[in-house]
Amino acid sequence: MNIQIILLLIILLLLIALSIYLCIICIKNSNNIDALKDTLSEQKSSINLLNNFFDKQINFLHSSITKQIENNYLNQQKQLDSMQKQLVQIAELNENKIENMRRSMEEKVNNMQQNNQKKLDEIRAAVEEKLQSTLEKRLGESFKLVSNQLEIVYKGLGEMQNLATGVGDLKKVLTNVKTKGIWGEVQLGNILKQVLSEEQYEENAKIDPLSNQRVEYALKLPNKDEEDSNTLLPIDAKLPMIEYHKLIEFYEDGDKSNIEKQVKILEIAVKKEAKSINEKYIKPPHSTDFAVMFLPVEGLYAEIVRIPGLLDKLQRDYRVIITSPTTLIALLNSIQMGFKTLAIEKRSNEVWKLLDTVKHEFSNFIGILSKTKVKLDQASKAIGDAEYKGNVIKNKLQNVEKLPLSK
Repeated sequence: MNIQIILLLIILLLLIALSIYLCIICIKNSNNIDALKDTLSEQKSSINLLNNFFDKQINFLHSSITKQIENNYLNQQKQLDSMQKQLVQIAELNENKIENMRRSMEEKVNNMQQNNQKKLDEIRAAVEEKLQSTLEKRLGESFKLVSNQLEIVYKGLGEMQNLATGVGDLKKVLTNVKTKGIWGEVQLGNILKQVLSEEQYEENAKIDPLSNQRVEYALKLPNKDEEDSNTLLPIDAKLPMIEYHKLIEFYEDGDKSNIEKQVKILEIAVKKEAKSINEKYIKPPHSTDFAVMFLPVEGLYAEIVRIPGLLDKLQRDYRVIITSPTTLIALLNSIQMGFKTLAIEKRSNEVWKLLDTVKHEFSNFIGILSKTKVKLDQASKAIGDAEYKGNVIKNKLQNVEKLPLSK
């Protein structure tokens, strides 16, 4: 098409040159005016023919160019549609692949979780079975021991009731201070023998290695951190019977003023004994930071308990706990249960090691899940990038469709 335009331009130039040449000849031959007119008429006809020819060629070129542009646009539109279909197919293919990959990852994670859960259940069942059997055995032994000790307590209460019937004879026996002390020690020793084994307490124990003071009895409390060492719990029997006997007489007489005075005297005597125990026998770390005062008479213990704030003061100021035969047996039973619990704790080290192994394996499982999550995040990011690029291509295609057509 460009060649045709060039040819038309060349022809036009030749015609113009020919006209100029003819004009020059006519000027030279001015005598022949008629010939010049004829020549001009012929040139005019030629020019008209050329104009008609150029109009036809221009119309032809315009229609050809317009048709070619339309064909080019249609071809381009077809190519764009084909590209769009290919992009849609690629997006669908990527989506299917990603969906398959996600399902595969989910199946693997689910299988891993099921396997780990199964292993954890097996470990839990083994641990629970071992703990259950051990606890049932230990608790059965402990309950049997408690039942035996309660039976001993009931027997002791029966004996105490029998002893209550002979209070008159007991008063005569207890008129001597030395006899009172020996009787309290004997009763304390009998209770310890009934409740504890010989390895769990010490008679006439020396608390402080640097002192010659000895306590009547001391419990051997095992140290939790050091298996072969013990801490001593001092227990000393005290019996302020003179003050208590006078108080009983005032109760029988109904003399309230003397009762109040005698209660004060009894309180002072008990505080004095508690202070003595604190100064002599409470020597940490060789002993516990508290001691036990044993009162062999239940009635005396009841009177001490009735004095407002006395027990709290003795525990707070002197670190001394007051007990009677009944309460001492209960205290010893509690300590005995502590011995059993400590033994169970020592035997439970294997269980704790097993649980530590389970904890380590579970930490590894958490790490695997974290790595899986990172892979899933990376796949999700790749999908997002592909979606973004698809949107960019789509926007460009839409911009191409909006371009105006040439007229």
